Amino acid sequence: MAGHFITFEGGEGAGKSTQIARLKTWLEAQGKTVIVTREPGGSPGAEKIRQLLLSGEAKDLGPRGEAMLFATARADHVDTTIIPALKRGDWVLCDRYADSTRVYQGEAGVDIAYLKLLETAAVAGTYPDLTILIDVPAEIGLSRVEVRSQTDNSGGPDRFEGETMKVHKRRRQMFLDLAEEEAHRFAVIDGSKDLDQVETAIRSAVATAFASELKPDGETASITEASR
Repeated sequence: MAGHFITFEGGEGAGKSTQIARLKTWLEAQGKTVIVTREPGGSPGAEKIRQLLLSGEAKDLGPRGEAMLFATARADHVDTTIIPALKRGDWVLCDRYADSTRVYQGEAGVDIAYLKLLETAAVAGTYPDLTILIDVPAEIGLSRVEVRSQTDNSGGPDRFEGETMKVHKRRRQMFLDLAEEEAHRFAVIDGSKDLDQVETAIRSAVATAFASELKPDGETASITEASR
């Protein structure tokens, strides 16, 4: 496929959405067509499943049942949104992907062999070219979630944000372990720094991964200024 697929991972309150929006602007300044999507969700069918998962309605199915719902949503997302975009030559930026299932459902006790089987079926060979892991201590991430829930009228933490601190700390370590195991596609970014510093680190990781297709940052700044 002609396009590129970049996924963003991290615990709650890592700041993925903010940094995805900033990276999209930077890539578009270089003339790239960028699609932003998310999981669970990203396609009409997957968005319906998202509501079940994040509301907690699917919790009674247990971790294995939730894992199956995530895989079902992912299969629809891949087929409907991601593969067509990559075939067009677009850059796809995705807020969470299969790594989140490995971590969240893995932490809940679902067997890794079972998760890998579901993943293989769902992604249909569509894996990220680069995964940005925005790493923040669980305490910082959850404090951000609390502030956000007070300011955006979201109704409080969702099904996964509302877990105990112990669970969030285990998830963070599992993400870091996964990044170490598959270092060839991961870039680990310190998300505890200020927004501009995090953005700069992400740009650097992306520019390194796709050096033959992206202009140096200084040239991009000139392009952006000229377009104003």
